[in-house]
Amino acid sequence: MYDLVIRGGTLVTPAETFTADLGIRGGRIAALGRGLAGDHSLDAAGLLVVPGAVDPHVHLQTPVGATQSSDDWASGTRAAACGGTTTLIDFVEPDLGASLLEALAARQAQAEGAAVIDYGLHMTLLKTPPAVLAEIQAVVQAGCPSFKTYLTYEGFYLDDDSFLSALESVAAAGGLVLVHAENHALIERLRQRLPAAGQTAPRYHARSRPVGAEAEAVERAAALAEAAGCPLYVVHISTDRGAAAVARARRRGQAVYGETCPQYLLLTEAELERPGFEGAKFVCSPPLRPAGHGDALWRGLADGNLQTVGTDHCPFFYQGQKDLGRAVFTEVPNGLPGVEARLALLYTFGVGTGRLTLNQWVHVCCANPARIFGLYPRKGTLMPGADADLVLFDPNAAVTLSPERLHENVDYTPYDGLALRGYPRLTLARGQVLAEDGAYVGPPGGGRFLKRAYGKDH
Repeated sequence: MYDLVIRGGTLVTPAETFTADLGIRGGRIAALGRGLAGDHSLDAAGLLVVPGAVDPHVHLQTPVGATQSSDDWASGTRAAACGGTTTLIDFVEPDLGASLLEALAARQAQAEGAAVIDYGLHMTLLKTPPAVLAEIQAVVQAGCPSFKTYLTYEGFYLDDDSFLSALESVAAAGGLVLVHAENHALIERLRQRLPAAGQTAPRYHARSRPVGAEAEAVERAAALAEAAGCPLYVVHISTDRGAAAVARARRRGQAVYGETCPQYLLLTEAELERPGFEGAKFVCSPPLRPAGHGDALWRGLADGNLQTVGTDHCPFFYQGQKDLGRAVFTEVPNGLPGVEARLALLYTFGVGTGRLTLNQWVHVCCANPARIFGLYPRKGTLMPGADADLVLFDPNAAVTLSPERLHENVDYTPYDGLALRGYPRLTLARGQVLAEDGAYVGPPGGGRFLKRAYGKDH
């Protein structure tokens, strides 16, 4: 006898699609089969039953310049649950000179009692002096084996020597390096030159970060990671050339992984041309790209050369935050909301258009992020023994996205007006219903910090 049985749904894994019951006991998946008996049951006939989605890239309650991302741990994780995401991975950004372990503990304390879904953390390496490098092994042992690095942004970026030091130290500790790959020198030159020429509107944000800035940095990061013997995860790839660089590295046999985001799959730089200051809603880095790059990214997901879709969810209110940059695009806070709609967007515009199969959809949204970041098989799978994090997804639900429909703490959505076919009906975490028909119905808090280890599931 099971605590709960999900009856008669179409179960979708990365490898198979089949009709079965799913039995839950003690918050974990206990069995898949026919005719399972339970104390309670949910009818999933006509619905897809998929693993709870894993978002490997979000920024909740994060200071950015003079402001802070507008979703805190409570609002951001509620929004994620409403959209079918049951696990996310955020970031620790230590102050310069601060202890990495102390910063990790402080970030966990910030999320404790607020997050409603389970979460992991990536550690950010802003500088690489010996004292910082000496802590990396202890951070890995504390359950944080992934380390974020930046090749651009004043105050954040690492030069090649520092980046190599990070790669070598993380490799020695058995970890994984994430990289924001854009060429710093080129971007900084353009960010000075364009405003000096009177080119201050949001549209010039994209012109300050050209395609070549990403392509060069991805190639360089992969070359340095190869020399250091370190696995590399390239975040938010936005261009065909960036995706091709990852594919080449993988053909060489490197452990290099590529992530893209819904905004790069679905939107183009034309959004930055909106009248007045409206284009500021779409300022993110890397920027939105010309039409055609999205097609290459979809192909990368389908052929396996890109492994995941994260959101880089970093929301700012249009009124009161994005408008800090009315005078010049360089002052617009960089980031877009997106944690809630990812699973449905990838279904409508991936599965629904034939760009992805059902199984590939589960790969890139659920299983691959869990595997790469040391959460599999606890997360990202329907395997017995896994946490009963599940989404009952209605493939026929018609939903039009709007700020009013979504639960992100922000006054707009970049996907406003998009008509979706397919949306989560129920989201469960460890067998408990958290969201139903787009509304959060679960308890406050309840999310747990997930200690992770890189490498065992690759």
